[in-house]
Amino acid sequence: MKKQQNKKQMIYDYAKVIIGATLVALSYNIFLLPSKLAAGGISGVSTILYEMYDLSPAYTQFLINIPIFVIGWLTLGKDFSGKTLVGTFWVPFIIFLSADFPYTITNPLLGTIYGGIILGIGLGIVYKGNGSTGGTAAIAQIVKKFTGLSSGYSQLIVDGIVVISSIIVFNLELTLFALMCIYITSKVIDMVQLQTSSTKLILIITEEEEKIQSIIRDGIDRGLTKVRSVGGYSNKSKSMILCVAEQTEAVYLKRILQQEAPTSFVVFINASEILGRGFSLDKYYGQKL
Repeated sequence: MKKQQNKKQMIYDYAKVIIGATLVALSYNIFLLPSKLAAGGISGVSTILYEMYDLSPAYTQFLINIPIFVIGWLTLGKDFSGKTLVGTFWVPFIIFLSADFPYTITNPLLGTIYGGIILGIGLGIVYKGNGSTGGTAAIAQIVKKFTGLSSGYSQLIVDGIVVISSIIVFNLELTLFALMCIYITSKVIDMVQLQTSSTKLILIITEEEEKIQSIIRDGIDRGLTKVRSVGGYSNKSKSMILCVAEQTEAVYLKRILQQEAPTSFVVFINASEILGRGFSLDKYYGQKL
């Protein structure tokens, strides 16, 4: 049973790498290359070489990725390297297939915004599959491993070096657009990986424990955790109730608490990826995933 689950997870991870790598390649051909944005990484290098010598970006990326893949294999392990191998071949392959895509964006601002978003989504999906698209994305993962930085900031540092050097070929305006693009990409990568926008951690400090408990259970049908606490000002015993809820549930709970328990002290915090029943697992026991 465990082997089947591991096999299923491996297939799922490789599917993430392929889907994400496809988005990475399309963002390059539709937005970045036509807008002349050397938005970091090997793609940025291939954009510069294409502008200077008219070299095929697909072949350029493939050839440069080979030595970087060897470094990733030695540093990050065989499992990572297997997925990186898929990404390394898949990105230039899709770039080659979509080279004559009829719909492209040449406006640098639009290329920066939409290219950065799609590139970030693609890389974020690849990283969630514990893989890489090769190139400096693999270097960014190495930086993440040894420095503890997030994937987004690791990508920002590595790509920033490439973008700044592109000013030799492109003008300052395009270089600044490229810097904006990699910043957007880094933020989207972290958003995709952490899923920060959809859930709230709610902390409620109250003397009306049973009432609040009933509101949460009956109002939004969520579980909760109670922590015994003492008020720092009053020195009275209170309960701190922790609850995680979706965005819409949190808005509803806020309104009910303001009406039914206005004296309670309530804090709403943006939560990162939530693991557990009701989020990564089914809400009720006995259900199949």
